[in-house]
This record gives sequence, structure tokens and C-alpha cells, in this order.
Amino acid sequence: MSTQTETIRRVTVPQIRARKGGEPIVSLTAYHAHTAAIAEKYCDFLLVGDSLGMVMHGMESTVGVPLELMIMHGKAVVRGTKRALVVVDMPFGSYEESPSQAFRNAALIMKETQCQAVKLEGGARMAETVRFLTERGIPVMAHIGLTPQSTNIMGGFKTQGREEDSWYFHIEDAKAVAEAGAFAVVVEGVVEPLADKITQAIDVPTIGIGASKSCDGQILVMEDMLGLNDWVPKFVKKFGAVGAAIEEAIAEYAEDVRSRAFPTPENVYSVNKK
Repeated sequence: MSTQTETIRRVTVPQIRARKGGEPIVSLTAYHAHTAAIAEKYCDFLLVGDSLGMVMHGMESTVGVPLELMIMHGKAVVRGTKRALVVVDMPFGSYEESPSQAFRNAALIMKETQCQAVKLEGGARMAETVRFLTERGIPVMAHIGLTPQSTNIMGGFKTQGREEDSWYFHIEDAKAVAEAGAFAVVVEGVVEPLADKITQAIDVPTIGIGASKSCDGQILVMEDMLGLNDWVPKFVKKFGAVGAAIEEAIAEYAEDVRSRAFPTPENVYSVNKK
């Protein structure tokens, strides 16, 4: 008797947008095919974040990440997944000059990687670009609050909204990109009551990172939450101890090699007996 294979369908942009006020949206960053394949079992969308410059390539900030690197890692994540929506960050310098520049580079990212959406940083100042892209068939996830590509202006990775008189501008940023067509808005590094107000002020999902549990979803850098790094920001909870496990395994391997305990007969090839 033949069995029918169930078709796996990717989560879509409209499905993410429709989760406003509903079941919380789960997301992580992903940069490799194999970790993406694991993460998509539990995540609604995966972000190929430009944080890969720091996490994977040892850069001091995300500013130096080139478009080619985002495309390379984006391809890997799409290859490794079947169900999760995949969003790829637009790196610094690839979209700020003009809406036309943003469209050319966003279209290139989507064509080359086959991802389902792009993400760009900036609030009201990027609203025109968000509208330009969405009107031309490119789904956009916006990113406001602490925007890592602007750390040179901000003077570092500084929490936003500490002073209540600044809240108005962050809320207006969120409204501007939502009204321009963004299907979701990442809210990073803002004080909790401000994140609550932003979530209430717009009709598309907010994805919190260092924000509030009342956001419509959450995202973390995968390597941070796995405990791969010794230091993580305050807003990260370590759900694993992968870094310690890797070090322990490498130390055991090194000891076995030096003592000639590895390889064992089970790890080598033998001659065929006649």
C-alpha cells in the first residue's frame, strides 16, 4: 500500500503578521544549514542576522559586514530549512542611500538566497524605503530602538528609552514603519514600559530582544542563548552550556591523541581477508 508524503510548507509573511496579539512568535538567529535545521523545528522564523559578523567572523561590530557575506550565510540557512520563514538582514551601506539602492540589493538577496523577507534598521527615516520595497513585492521586517549599525553615532550598544521624554520618538518610529508596510518590527534594547507602549501602538507584531515579554514574539542570537560565549548581554538567558561542552570534548580528544588512546581499532580500516 502506498503512503502519501505530507508536504511541508514554509511559514509565510501573512501568517507571521496575523500573529499580532496571539500566540507568541518564536525566533532565533541562524547562520549555518545544520543549526538552522534544528532550530526550525521550534521557531516560526529564523533571522540571518548581520550579527554573524561578530559571532562568526570576530568583527567588533556589524558595520563591516558585506552584502556577499549575508548572501552566503542566507543560502546556507535556506538550504537547511523547509518550514521556517527565513529573513535576511540588509547590511550597513546596502540600503540607506536611496529606496532604489535598497530595492536593488534586497532583490539580489532574495534572488540569490531564496529567502522570504529582508530586515533593515531604522524608524521614520526609513519609512519611505520600507514602502518602496513592499510596494514592489519585497516583504520587510523593520528594526527600531537600539540599532547596532548605528552604534558609532550612539556611542556604543546603549539601552534606549531610559529618559521618558524620548519615548515619543521611538513610538513614532514604530508607527512609521508599520504604516509603511513592515509586516513585523524588531524592538531591541529598550526599557520594558516603552516596549509595552510600542507593542500597543502598532497593528503588526513586535519581536522583542532586550525589550518586554509582552512583545508579540522574541528573538535571541542563537550562540548567546546556547551558552557558546562567556559574556552575553543582560537580556540573554543562557538555555545551554554549549561552550563548556565543546571545550570539554576538545580537551578529551587532545588527551586521547597525546596518550595514543585514539584512534582505537573501531576507528581505523582493516585489510580485507582472502
